[in-house]
Amino acid sequence: MPLLEVRDLKVHFPIKGGILGGTIGYVKAVDGVSFSIDHGQTIGLVGESGSGKSTIGKAILGLTPLSGGSIYFDGEDIKKYVGKNRSNYRRCVQMIFQDAYSSLNPRKRVRDIIAEPLRNFENLTRLEERKRVEELLAIVGMSGDAALKYPHEFSGGQRQRIGIARAIALKPKLIVADEPVSALDLSVQAQILNYLKDIQAELGLAYLFVSHDLGVVKHMCENLAIMHNSRFVEFGTGRDIYKNAQHIYTRRLIAAIPDIDPDLRHESARRRFQLAKLYAQEYSRYYGKDGQVYDLKPVSDTHYVAMP
Repeated sequence: MPLLEVRDLKVHFPIKGGILGGTIGYVKAVDGVSFSIDHGQTIGLVGESGSGKSTIGKAILGLTPLSGGSIYFDGEDIKKYVGKNRSNYRRCVQMIFQDAYSSLNPRKRVRDIIAEPLRNFENLTRLEERKRVEELLAIVGMSGDAALKYPHEFSGGQRQRIGIARAIALKPKLIVADEPVSALDLSVQAQILNYLKDIQAELGLAYLFVSHDLGVVKHMCENLAIMHNSRFVEFGTGRDIYKNAQHIYTRRLIAAIPDIDPDLRHESARRRFQLAKLYAQEYSRYYGKDGQVYDLKPVSDTHYVAMP
């Protein structure tokens, strides 16, 4: 049994208009997405801004209502847990946010921010709580002195580490990481990604890693789902996607990864230009009416592509 199973997930937002302000249509943020995550597994969810990937993460957390489909955690429908803040699901599924600063209460000290989930779910003494906060800070490479400071006293990378410490406080089974390093410098990105991998190895976590950067996801994820126009256009292992991409959108994303070798930059630019032309020429082959993404079809046992 998978840890998390998403079946035909749909999230549609109504468009209001007219004299009476009625619903005149819907924005289909997510329109029929299915996947599963096993214990200790990392799945990368990649796509451009507006493709619907962050909406999937919020739907899993119960922050966005579903328009259709279902989500199962350890075999149970999460609908029974939505709205119950002290449920086992709330304890087992946590989130790391893209904007660390806005996710941390600026009026609270770090010790209170990290201790908040502990106070909600565990009955610790003040001494036990303090020791636990210090342990969590040590896991993310910060000293115990940080517990007495406020969020504004830290850099972006340090604030993201605080967010990670809070997310792992209850030893969850699954973490939804929504663009956790996109706002950070490259050197800091590498540090945060390495911390996430070390924590996963230590605690046996599963990750849903949401990103627009295929280069970052390559470092973290075993399996990748490429998302465009609210649906998956390709799904497979890292080798399937990076070595044998089939969908024209996936190929464009891979071509956009910067090449660190200066001798290959002209070749990379030429390849991107060729793929942009090919994308325009063959668009109707990969997309239906109004840009609709087709259903996934198997290419191999692990590789699926949206094709007619």
